[in-house]
Amino acid sequence: MLTLSHLSKTFNPGTVNEKKALDNLSLHLDPGEFVTIIGSNGAGKSTLFNAIFGDFYTDSGAVLLDGKDITFQPPYVRAKQIGRLYQDPMRGSAPGMSIEENLALAAGSGGWFSHITRADKARFRDQLAQLNMGLEGRMKQPVGLLSGGQRQALALLMSTMVPPKLLLLDEHTAALDPATAEKVLEITKDVVARHHITTLMVTHNMQNALDLGNRTLMMDGGRIVLDLKDPERKGLTVPDLLEQFRSGAGKNLDNDRILLS
Repeated sequence: MLTLSHLSKTFNPGTVNEKKALDNLSLHLDPGEFVTIIGSNGAGKSTLFNAIFGDFYTDSGAVLLDGKDITFQPPYVRAKQIGRLYQDPMRGSAPGMSIEENLALAAGSGGWFSHITRADKARFRDQLAQLNMGLEGRMKQPVGLLSGGQRQALALLMSTMVPPKLLLLDEHTAALDPATAEKVLEITKDVVARHHITTLMVTHNMQNALDLGNRTLMMDGGRIVLDLKDPERKGLTVPDLLEQFRSGAGKNLDNDRILLS
């Protein structure tokens, strides 16, 4: 479904700030896989997402989606097939527009917001009700007045309004308080399972990396140093994961944010 073949990317080559962000990275995802990714700052996680989404061209390698080479497609073309959520809840929606207008934009309903049909509104209410946040009764409210958790849940709904072939979740709960983060993760699991969406999710929480989805990757230095699939992953504890990282990377994981989570 998604095939990454020998991706490499170096920023600021030939300077004192040279940084090899992706190092001959290859990966294949089957349709419907839900893969969690963990790694220290600078491991290459966000760079990997940027390469998949087309924010820059890699120095070498190829990106294939459903067997089609999209390596040189611009982001606005890829966005028709790839949904993405960021760590910042403010990035996934338009604050000056209403909830209803944001959903209409995501769904491609009618072109002009004044032409949102009664059927569209009913569909939006039904989908908002599934979030269990009471947003279905506030569809005329500007999105900028919502809490961070509400905006992130709305952004997730918008990203999957027309189910994408691939969903990229870049630490999409990291900026939320623990209770809200847990709720958004539950919504994420439900939406991904309901639409059978192939998903890559970066997280700093090692327990979430083991509990969610069916496969866990660990990255270091722009490489995948550990790739665990079910049933091999089942029953692993966080200390087990740390030990396997040490074996794969040849060093201990020393990121306080991850270890303290």
